[in-house]
Amino acid sequence: MPDFPIVDSHVHLYDTRRLSYPWLAGVPAIAESHLPADFDRARGAVEVEKIVFAEVDVTDGENIAEARFVSQLAAADPRIEGIIACARLERGAVVAEELDVLAELGKVRAIRRLIQTQPDPEFCVRANFIAGVQLLPRYGWPFDVCVLHHQLPPVLQLVRDCPEVTFVLDHIGKPGIKAKLVEPWRRLITELAEMPNVACKISGVATEADHQQWTSEQLRPYIEHCIERFGFDRVMFGSDWPVLELAGTYPGWVGIVDWIVAGASAEEKRKLFRETAIRVYGLPP
Repeated sequence: MPDFPIVDSHVHLYDTRRLSYPWLAGVPAIAESHLPADFDRARGAVEVEKIVFAEVDVTDGENIAEARFVSQLAAADPRIEGIIACARLERGAVVAEELDVLAELGKVRAIRRLIQTQPDPEFCVRANFIAGVQLLPRYGWPFDVCVLHHQLPPVLQLVRDCPEVTFVLDHIGKPGIKAKLVEPWRRLITELAEMPNVACKISGVATEADHQQWTSEQLRPYIEHCIERFGFDRVMFGSDWPVLELAGTYPGWVGIVDWIVAGASAEEKRKLFRETAIRVYGLPP
């Protein structure tokens, strides 16, 4: 385990009594509310100094209410220093109305609009979506990219069309680990990493494998490839809690990542588990 407090760049918190999360109907194991006290029980002995909340795909139109809800949680829990909020970027330039409201909350540090669930394969490269993404530098916000591995080609185009935007690839691009697929994911990650405005989260990996049968050795080459391609200046640890619990435990995931980077220097480990997230998301030092 790291011998210093870590920064978790990807935590989901939700209250089903306050907001609607339709997708939870398909994952009954984590369908109940998950709040900071539940996170503390899950993390065990792992010391987490800072948390970046990641939007939880609420019913369309509740994204502002979700950000306000998490801002209230942050007022009671100072570890929540960043919010990755949802904004309907496909609205194009008029999405500035949403972004202005989110900016007033103070804790928003990035924007995410789920791409993985969109039936349109060109969703993220439509003109309006690109126009929405291109507004983000005005607020100093990165865009978190959440896609399945076969959706990576249009992401390459999106990044090329938005050179002024910082991008963060969630869950290493969700490779097809369960199906033992490596290509073209490996090649596409290499291409994406060649663009200096892209960072990568080492998160959500075990849940792309067989939830009951995966091994650390099975995950290792996927994680190592991302670290090798992006380098420690552009990779950050994320738990994807509580989705993580579909395939493992919080301490177990931290331990696997720490095991994979056992040969790294102390400085490199601090970048992975702390400093990259602080810098990319503009968190207080």
